[in-house]
Amino acid sequence: MVIWLTRTYFPEGTNGKLEWEGKFICYTIELPWKNNERRVSCTPEGKYFIRKRYSQKFKWHLEVVDVENRSLILFHPANNALKELNGCIAPVTKLSGPGLGLMSRIAFEKLKKIVYQALDNKESVEILIQS
Repeated sequence: MVIWLTRTYFPEGTNGKLEWEGKFICYTIELPWKNNERRVSCTPEGKYFIRKRYSQKFKWHLEVVDVENRSLILFHPANNALKELNGCIAPVTKLSGPGLGLMSRIAFEKLKKIVYQALDNKESVEILIQS
Protein backbone atom coordinates (compact mmCIF):
# COMPACT_ATOMS: atom_id res chain seq x y z
CA MET A 1 0.00 0.00 0.00
CA VAL A 2 1.31 3.44 -0.90
CA ILE A 3 -0.04 6.68 0.56
CA TRP A 4 0.83 9.87 -1.30
CA LEU A 5 1.54 13.10 0.59
CA THR A 6 1.63 16.10 -1.76
CA ARG A 7 2.84 19.28 -0.08
CA THR A 8 2.87 23.05 -0.37
CA TYR A 9 5.58 24.89 1.55
CA PHE A 10 5.17 28.21 3.37
CA PRO A 11 7.56 30.08 5.70
CA GLU A 12 5.16 29.50 8.65
CA GLY A 13 4.40 25.83 7.96
CA THR A 14 3.84 23.06 5.45
CA ASN A 15 0.41 21.95 4.23
CA GLY A 16 -0.31 18.69 2.49
CA LYS A 17 -2.91 16.37 1.07
CA LEU A 18 -2.92 12.61 1.75
CA GLU A 19 -4.29 10.23 -0.89
CA TRP A 20 -4.49 6.48 -1.29
CA GLU A 21 -5.41 4.77 -4.57
CA GLY A 22 -6.32 8.19 -5.97
CA LYS A 23 -8.81 8.84 -3.15
CA PHE A 24 -8.54 11.76 -0.74
CA ILE A 25 -7.92 10.76 2.90
CA CYS A 26 -7.27 14.08 4.63
CA TYR A 27 -5.06 17.14 4.74
CA THR A 28 -1.85 17.42 6.77
CA ILE A 29 0.08 20.12 8.56
CA GLU A 30 3.79 20.14 9.41
CA LEU A 31 6.53 22.50 10.42
CA PRO A 32 8.25 24.53 7.67
CA TRP A 33 11.18 23.01 5.78
CA LYS A 34 14.39 23.71 7.75
CA ASN A 35 16.90 21.38 6.05
CA ASN A 36 15.72 18.29 7.96
CA GLU A 37 16.80 19.67 11.34
CA ARG A 38 15.51 17.51 14.18
CA ARG A 39 12.39 18.79 15.95
CA VAL A 40 12.10 21.99 13.83
CA SER A 41 11.73 20.79 10.23
CA CYS A 42 9.16 18.82 8.27
CA THR A 43 10.18 15.41 6.95
CA PRO A 44 12.32 15.39 3.77
CA GLU A 45 10.64 14.37 0.54
CA GLY A 46 11.06 10.69 -0.28
CA LYS A 47 9.56 7.24 0.25
CA TYR A 48 9.33 5.76 3.75
CA PHE A 49 7.64 2.93 5.58
CA ILE A 50 4.94 3.50 8.21
CA ARG A 51 4.42 1.28 11.24
CA LYS A 52 2.19 1.13 14.31
CA ARG A 53 3.53 2.67 17.49
CA TYR A 54 2.28 3.06 21.05
CA SER A 55 3.23 5.70 23.62
CA GLN A 56 1.70 6.95 26.87
CA LYS A 57 1.22 10.43 25.36
CA PHE A 58 -0.41 9.51 22.01
CA LYS A 59 -1.63 5.94 22.70
CA TRP A 60 -1.78 4.01 19.38
CA HIS A 61 -0.53 6.11 16.47
CA LEU A 62 1.75 5.87 13.41
CA GLU A 63 5.49 6.30 12.93
CA VAL A 64 7.42 7.12 9.74
CA VAL A 65 10.60 5.03 9.85
CA ASP A 66 14.09 5.11 8.31
CA VAL A 67 14.22 8.87 7.69
CA GLU A 68 17.87 9.90 7.39
CA ASN A 69 19.21 11.66 10.52
CA ARG A 70 15.76 11.63 12.15
CA SER A 71 13.73 9.45 14.50
CA LEU A 72 10.27 9.47 16.07
CA ILE A 73 8.52 11.16 13.16
CA LEU A 74 4.95 10.43 14.14
CA PHE A 75 1.47 10.90 12.75
CA HIS A 76 -0.59 12.28 15.63
CA PRO A 77 -3.39 14.82 16.14
CA ALA A 78 -2.49 18.54 16.22
CA ASN A 79 -4.07 21.70 14.84
CA ASN A 80 -1.10 24.10 15.02
CA ALA A 81 2.25 22.90 13.66
CA LEU A 82 4.42 25.54 15.34
CA LYS A 83 2.85 25.02 18.78
CA GLU A 84 2.14 21.26 18.77
CA LEU A 85 4.62 19.49 16.45
CA ASN A 86 8.31 18.63 16.83
CA GLY A 87 8.91 17.35 13.31
CA CYS A 88 5.83 15.13 13.17
CA ILE A 89 2.90 15.09 10.73
CA ALA A 90 -0.62 15.95 11.84
CA PRO A 91 -3.65 14.85 9.80
CA VAL A 92 -6.39 17.51 9.72
CA THR A 93 -9.91 17.64 8.30
CA LYS A 94 -9.59 21.21 7.02
CA LEU A 95 -6.69 23.57 6.43
CA SER A 96 -7.06 26.98 8.08
CA GLY A 97 -3.69 28.54 7.20
CA PRO A 98 -0.02 27.61 6.69
CA GLY A 99 0.72 24.88 9.24
CA LEU A 100 -2.78 25.25 10.68
CA GLY A 101 -5.77 22.91 10.52
CA LEU A 102 -9.05 21.94 12.11
CA MET A 103 -10.57 18.73 13.49
CA SER A 104 -7.32 16.81 13.60
CA ARG A 105 -8.57 13.90 15.73
CA ILE A 106 -11.26 13.03 13.17
CA ALA A 107 -8.72 13.00 10.31
CA PHE A 108 -6.21 11.06 12.42
CA GLU A 109 -8.75 8.32 13.21
CA LYS A 110 -9.67 8.04 9.52
CA LEU A 111 -6.00 7.67 8.50
CA LYS A 112 -5.21 5.27 11.34
CA LYS A 113 -8.13 3.00 10.40
CA ILE A 114 -6.93 2.73 6.78
CA VAL A 115 -3.29 2.12 7.69
CA TYR A 116 -3.97 -0.29 10.58
CA GLN A 117 -6.27 -2.37 8.37
CA ALA A 118 -3.49 -2.77 5.78
CA LEU A 119 -0.87 -3.56 8.46
CA ASP A 120 -3.21 -6.07 10.14
CA ASN A 121 -3.52 -7.78 6.74
CA LYS A 122 0.30 -8.07 6.68
CA GLU A 123 0.66 -5.44 3.93
CA SER A 124 3.56 -3.03 4.05
CA VAL A 125 2.54 0.62 4.11
CA GLU A 126 4.71 3.25 2.45
CA ILE A 127 4.34 6.99 2.27
CA LEU A 128 5.61 8.90 -0.75
CA ILE A 129 6.24 12.55 0.19
CA GLN A 130 6.48 15.01 -2.70
CA SER A 131 5.78 18.64 -3.59
